[in-house]
Amino acid sequence: MKTEKKEIYAVVVDVLLQGRADDPKPVFKREPIVQAVGKDQFKLLELIPKKGADIRIYDTVYIGDEERKQIERVKRRIGYGELTNTGRVELPFAIEAIVKENEARYVEFFNKAVPITSKLHTFHLLPGIGKKLMWELLEEREKKSFESFEDIALRIKSLPSPVKLIVGRVLEELQDPEIKYRLFTAR
Repeated sequence: MKTEKKEIYAVVVDVLLQGRADDPKPVFKREPIVQAVGKDQFKLLELIPKKGADIRIYDTVYIGDEERKQIERVKRRIGYGELTNTGRVELPFAIEAIVKENEARYVEFFNKAVPITSKLHTFHLLPGIGKKLMWELLEEREKKSFESFEDIALRIKSLPSPVKLIVGRVLEELQDPEIKYRLFTAR
């Protein structure tokens, strides 16, 4: 049995100082909630902040097992549909920041992507990539491995923003829990 890997850091997408609006408890009994996306597997989480913690949207918070400064505990994992409207609006920007911050990891994806079946390549799972673009990516990386997002964009003219492709795929995976192939998110 595979043990689930825990997220250690998360990026805040919404802060609910009065708790969730749909919480049946009276407002004065609700606990504040932070909605965040994990930086490693893009897990969507509800966190309980420590009393007096100053947490803002786009802050990176530590949620690992050691001493936490801002977060008291991880309350639960949530689905995309449980995000607030603000959380949904801010999520793509948070994901984009995570992808850019971990550029080497995602450039490596472009260098190592493999066929899934004889008719389906991993590249096809990225929004907007068809056969022509897939072959262009494969031919270019055969000549020389990609070194950065900028390198990919310069060498593949019809792919001006590799970051947007990855963000789009992460959002698809988060929005559809039944998606068959997961490239970047945890089930």
